[in-house]
Amino acid sequence: MRIATMATGGIGGFLAVKLANAGHSVATIARGAHLDAIRANGLQLDSASGTEIARPEIATDRPDEVGVVDAIIFGVKGDALDDAARACLPMIGPETVVVPFLNGVEASDRLSAILPERNVGNGVARVSTTISAPGVITQTGAFHSFIFAERDSRPSARIDALRAAINAAGSAAPETDDIDKELWSKFVLFSALSGVTAAGRCTIGDVRTTPELEALFKRAMSETAKVGRALGVALDTDLEAQIWETLMAFPAQGRASTAIDLEHGRPLEIEWVSGAATRLAAKAGIDASVNAALYAILLPHKHGR
Repeated sequence: MRIATMATGGIGGFLAVKLANAGHSVATIARGAHLDAIRANGLQLDSASGTEIARPEIATDRPDEVGVVDAIIFGVKGDALDDAARACLPMIGPETVVVPFLNGVEASDRLSAILPERNVGNGVARVSTTISAPGVITQTGAFHSFIFAERDSRPSARIDALRAAINAAGSAAPETDDIDKELWSKFVLFSALSGVTAAGRCTIGDVRTTPELEALFKRAMSETAKVGRALGVALDTDLEAQIWETLMAFPAQGRASTAIDLEHGRPLEIEWVSGAATRLAAKAGIDASVNAALYAILLPHKHGR
């Protein structure tokens, strides 16, 4: 397959290495020192299992140099979506599928307002990665699962082809017949984890051992789940209990990326997390006072230092 990563951050970089080393034609869209390092030394993936280095067929900051591809792995920050989507247009042909792996639940709808809707899929990434140095992606944790589908979850040859490519490359791309359920299940977790660990400047261990933080986390999670159900998403009836049990296995020092960005003075994706939970709650007529409070607390830090 011909595959482009837009852009080549933690998620795009992880998949670029896996897919390029599996023999696929991969174009990495990047910029600055990160792009320079990829051109000079290839793209490096560090994980508990070792180091992998791939040399993408194309490394560029100009998508118009790539040409039409079969699939675009779309993994940018929420605030960068509009510009990045427009930049993808030269790479899109009639059968190209653009699969967004962003925080939140609104990326596919936002992409469809800019790109031809027939080219837009939907997806959720369950992997913990970051750019640790120019040209270097570091994975923390052993899990790496990428769940995606057409926007209406119908079967399609292009989704099957990308899923098969990722599975054969040594990662995991399980099938789903309800991508909205998958997306919202992660959002219920992430809206609480992001809001509480960032606003509280705390860790998962703190949440588990501080009754007040545990109560706050569970209320934020419950609000978001209630919104999803009100909007027609078929979330499991015991989803909140499942998530809390899952949280017991997370590293005690773990935090959401929002908390890490806050610590380093970087811009925050709160519009697409706590902000989205609050916005969508208003649309559904649901009270989301906890998510609204977490959003308000983090709002002064939205643009970083």
